[in-house]
Amino acid sequence: MGDSSILPREETLKALPPPPQATGSATKVKQLQDSGKLPILVVLDDDPTGTQTCHGINVLTVWDQQTLTDEFNSTNSGFFILTNSRALPTPQARDLIKEICQAVKKAATSTGKEFEFVLRGDSTLRGHFPDEPEVAEEVVGKANGWILAPFFRQGGRLTINDVHYVADGDKLVPAAQTPFARDATFGYKNSHLAKYVEEKSKGRITSSEVGSISLDDIRSGGPAEVAKKLLKMNKKVIIINAVVDEDMEVFVLGMLEAAQQGYRYIYRTGAAFVSTRLGIEQIQPLGPADLDMDISSNAPGGLIIAGSYVPKTTAQLESLVQGRGEKLQTITIDVEKLLEDPDHVRETTKTFAQDAANFISRGEDVLLMTSRKLVTAEDEVSSLKIGSVVAQSLVDFMELLEVRPRYVIAKGGITSSDAASKSLRMRRAEIAGQAASGVPLWRCHEPTSKWAGIPYVVFPGNVGENHTLRDLVASWAKTAH
Repeated sequence: MGDSSILPREETLKALPPPPQATGSATKVKQLQDSGKLPILVVLDDDPTGTQTCHGINVLTVWDQQTLTDEFNSTNSGFFILTNSRALPTPQARDLIKEICQAVKKAATSTGKEFEFVLRGDSTLRGHFPDEPEVAEEVVGKANGWILAPFFRQGGRLTINDVHYVADGDKLVPAAQTPFARDATFGYKNSHLAKYVEEKSKGRITSSEVGSISLDDIRSGGPAEVAKKLLKMNKKVIIINAVVDEDMEVFVLGMLEAAQQGYRYIYRTGAAFVSTRLGIEQIQPLGPADLDMDISSNAPGGLIIAGSYVPKTTAQLESLVQGRGEKLQTITIDVEKLLEDPDHVRETTKTFAQDAANFISRGEDVLLMTSRKLVTAEDEVSSLKIGSVVAQSLVDFMELLEVRPRYVIAKGGITSSDAASKSLRMRRAEIAGQAASGVPLWRCHEPTSKWAGIPYVVFPGNVGENHTLRDLVASWAKTAH
């Protein structure tokens, strides 16, 4: 299967061995957790969207000793730490991950808890790889391998024969042929994951040092075969192939068998591995009734903020604006003007915040979005700097907004991270569930946060169909006057 072949989706999936039946993995994982046989899973998330398959656990935006110690003492499963490292240049990202890993190690030691790290990254392969697992390994010691598992069913990210695909309608497109691979900062040329590892590590890890667990191992051999292969495999990186959630479940059960033999791994994965390893079963998206949201005619308006530039976000915003019509007030930040005068970002944004406050207090939903023309620079660092000026304007807007909306939907990873930690002052939030498939919903009940208890939607830039954002806003709309 060549790296460059676009495949017909249905035909390709039908030609694979039959998928596993119900595995009971969530129950087995829960039993191991309850008996104290599993290390606490500490998920360092390079952008807040990795919580997209979880519920009932916490996400931290800080890593001071008291907060970490409290978290270790209050869970037998795991928790997320939002690093937002994808918004940083590589040297700073490495320093940050090292600082967090050392803080986690210290807190775990003080509480007598075992733990293991997941470096949760983008399911379309953008991010600081191999830097983040490298740094984690420096802090916790050499692992038996790095597990590379970018599979994420809800986003159509499937790994077959060690090639990572993005489903697009009735096609499976190799990840390197998608817009994600042309990312100004994290672009890449290889969809075959062994070649991707060699490319991203600049040859430090050759493709011969990469092994894999195939769909045949998973589907024909089951957990026992996965464990056997892992115990025999002497490779730096191990690719996990998966097409359905049950593939990941079988892999996790086999890996836990290997772990009982003392094997330890560091994980670089998409969201699906995390929820499977935590024994979290998928639940239906949450609606206004589940959230006790006031949708009466007297309720304030909702707020949608959007900073992501991926084509999917732009298409979703067009659908939202057209679909909601006069039920939505749209405010656009002109990015080119902002960059011409970065010293006055806050003043410009203050006017937008006052306008939004007026609309929201009148009960109207507001969309604040950046202009859709992507402004890029010559190199990775300058592109990140542009991103940070834009992100700062969105943070300022949220800080300056004085009226509490009915909910906040933040579109894009950096946007939602900054809004949560900087503007809304969330330190520990509960992952309540999802607002739509693959779209995380948080609630922070700390009295020190800006709007305690507000439904906060972390909407990834690249998840959903064109109508998903529009449908979510419509389903959370107020009842007619």
